[in-house]
Amino acid sequence: MSLMPGECVGLEMHPNLDQFLRVEQGQGFVQMGAEKDALNYMSHVFDDCAIVIPAGTWHNLTNTGCVPLKLYSIYAPPNHPYGTVHRTKWDAIAAEGEHENHY
Repeated sequence: MSLMPGECVGLEMHPNLDQFLRVEQGQGFVQMGAEKDALNYMSHVFDDCAIVIPAGTWHNLTNTGCVPLKLYSIYAPPNHPYGTVHRTKWDAIAAEGEHENHY
């Protein structure tokens, strides 16, 4: 996935999925917390950083750099059909509408 400068993943929570994010290139700011309005964990991230997000944790990642933030995500258990690739946030949003309730 690629986030343009200033773009964020968007505040979200996966109730039954653990998520792993790895920053391949760029820099950003991650926020996490048990409540949507209480993101009490905050950290700057950059090339080669890994972020582990336990199930039920609210989280967001924002690109704070001047170049695209390149990252990938792994879900456990899987959250998308085998072979799914979302190159941008907008590809992921479009696919969610196509595959809603099909997992």
